[in-house]
Amino acid sequence: MTREEFIDELDGWYDYEIVGDKIVIVGIGDVDLRLLKTLPQYVEFMNKGSVDLRSLKSIPPGVKFNNGGDGDVFLGLIQEVWFNDWPGNIKGIEPKVLLNGMIKKGVFER
Repeated sequence: MTREEFIDELDGWYDYEIVGDKIVIVGIGDVDLRLLKTLPQYVEFMNKGSVDLRSLKSIPPGVKFNNGGDGDVFLGLIQEVWFNDWPGNIKGIEPKVLLNGMIKKGVFER
């Protein structure tokens, strides 16, 4: 998916800002992008709720989850559960810190 296509998906539904090379999703509430199969590089989720990406097949470099509150991340085709409930989480490490580290290492690239 290109940056332009992703921005078209967001327009009218979710607030976002362009910060350098990044598309940063901001605002109050959940982000439901369950039908997207791909994301462009350098997307950051900073909304104040959960992020649903249940159809996503891979996560490209530069994607980051900093969604706030008790906001969780659902990556259905990648792991089939909300990330906070993933059995691979490590006690004492915030699940989104682990998720972002795995993305940075390329674990979810295909």
